[in-house]
Amino acid sequence: MKAINIKEKFSKFSKNWHPHQIAVVDDMQVILAKLKGEFVWHSHEEEDELFQVIKGTLYMQFRDRTEVVNEGEIIVVPKGVEHNPTTKNNEEVHVLLFEKLSTAHTGNIKHKRTQTEYPQI
Repeated sequence: MKAINIKEKFSKFSKNWHPHQIAVVDDMQVILAKLKGEFVWHSHEEEDELFQVIKGTLYMQFRDRTEVVNEGEIIVVPKGVEHNPTTKNNEEVHVLLFEKLSTAHTGNIKHKRTQTEYPQI
C-alpha cells in the first residue's frame, strides 16, 4: 500500500484516448486518460462509468443533451446509456475513471480508438 500521485502518473504517458490503469479495487479499476477532440458514440450494457475531471473541461454528449463537466467535478454514466466524451478548442482534458474490470473501452462498438488492454502505470 502506497500513495498514488495522480499528477506524476499523468506525466508517464502522452497518447490521447488510451487509458492507463493505476489501481484495482475489488472488481473495479481506477484509470487515467488524456482526452482530446471527439471520441466515439458507445454504451456499456452492464456497467456504470464514473468520470472525474482532473484538468480541463469535458463535454459528455448524450443523445438528448450535453453535460459540461468542469475540473474537480464528476459525472456517472449509467449502464446502457449511449454517450460520447468530447473536448473543445483543441484542449487536452485529463480524467480519472472508475469502472468495473469487465468494462469494454467502447462497449460493443469496434473503432480505431478502441483499446483492449490498459497499461498499468
